[in-house]
Amino acid sequence: MKQLSLFGSQEALQFPEDLLEYYPGFVPATECAGLIRQWIADVPWRQQVMQMYGKEVTAPRLMAWFGDTDKSYTFSGTRFEPYAWTHELADLKQRIEQKTGFAFNSVLLNYYRDGNDSVAWHGDNEQELGRNPVIASVSLGQERRFEFRYRSDHARKYGLTLENGSLLIMKGDLQHTWEHRIPKSKTQNGPRINLTFRTIGR
Repeated sequence: MKQLSLFGSQEALQFPEDLLEYYPGFVPATECAGLIRQWIADVPWRQQVMQMYGKEVTAPRLMAWFGDTDKSYTFSGTRFEPYAWTHELADLKQRIEQKTGFAFNSVLLNYYRDGNDSVAWHGDNEQELGRNPVIASVSLGQERRFEFRYRSDHARKYGLTLENGSLLIMKGDLQHTWEHRIPKSKTQNGPRINLTFRTIGR
């Protein structure tokens, strides 16, 4: 596990380190390249119209939801019914479970086509995820800046760079006490696919 760049000597006293685990190089670079090419071509990507801050907006990225057959997911006013696990997704899920000891039954894929694609401030705290959900985030392709801010004090804001092939585990009460985002970028313009493995209840 790598010491996160957002935990400097001063910041370590302010950001609870037990909320995140970061593993660079979890997926080898050659495998990343192959998966990106395959998934860009084969995944049934959708650009969703979502409810954000009381308004309908078109999501600035493409998405797809995979998982166990009964594990639908609703967020920002949009309901996702899962596609069946592919061999590659099921294999990656098993490797994450073996690495971390956590189990997952679904995954959200986000395709950031270039630096103009992004995700706004939010927390993954939907009812289906339960209290204090564990989310495993795998990044493939272009590295992007991942930012956090404390819900009750936006001045407490930190960030780290998610590298190609990295695995980030978010856990504890992170989704309830912090928000996160991927901002737009003028310099990080390559394609990126992010997978967030989750456990849907019911």
